[in-house]
Amino acid sequence: MAKFTALRTSQPLTLDGSLSDPIWQAAPKSKRFVDMATGAPGLLNTQCSILWDDENLYIGFWIEEPFPTAKQTDRDSLIFRENDVEVFIDGGDCYYEFEINALNTVYEVFFIWRDAYTKGGRFDIPEFDLLERDAYTFGGNFDRTEDNFWRGTNPRGIRWAFLDWDFPGMESAVHVNGSLNDPTQPSKGWTTMLKFPWAGMKHLAENRSLPPKDGDIWKMFLGRFQKIDVGEEQVQAAWCLSSHGTYDTHMPEKFTAIEFKEQLVVPQG
Repeated sequence: MAKFTALRTSQPLTLDGSLSDPIWQAAPKSKRFVDMATGAPGLLNTQCSILWDDENLYIGFWIEEPFPTAKQTDRDSLIFRENDVEVFIDGGDCYYEFEINALNTVYEVFFIWRDAYTKGGRFDIPEFDLLERDAYTFGGNFDRTEDNFWRGTNPRGIRWAFLDWDFPGMESAVHVNGSLNDPTQPSKGWTTMLKFPWAGMKHLAENRSLPPKDGDIWKMFLGRFQKIDVGEEQVQAAWCLSSHGTYDTHMPEKFTAIEFKEQLVVPQG
């Protein structure tokens, strides 16, 4: 399993989509994202950094995009239909999906594996009431093919998807380095900063410490979807921190291992 290290920051980070804080400049950046299926380097550069303190998990993305494009403005609209970056956090019997576009429009879903949702179990609470909440069954990215119509392709089967679940206290910011939605003006791309309070991760902790302890491992997916015009056709590329071997984001077993270290990031100068 691929691994990436999250270092500690000794000071809270200002929510700044441009990632201009010296801490971000000193933080280790990931390698260039690779194709989700083949592992080949992405056509456009995408990199990320992960930082943390006692209160929050911080994630920054640097996204090269010559002509940044984003149209959807309604929260929880299907951001993955256009250009975005994404974060999934695995919680063992559940996982969380987050997407954001260059307009700072956010899409969130909380998934619980059906075999873990038991009567009287830890998910049988009002927060995940199947009748009162906006909940659906979900079999995976390929759950509507003939051979996998009901249960999808994941060996664990289907999961409950809560579309109305919002990560408590989550905040995001975006900065476009150039012009948005202007095909006549080349740009460098865009950056985004995400802040996820540890207090909101109680369902994802899976008996781990909140905040993490030195050496703790969390599995996460960090990826990007990008529409690319090829002649008269348009394809959607999928790039991520480590390859899944297939174009399927909903594979927690393939997520990158994020190791949290107590080592402090020291700004230069």
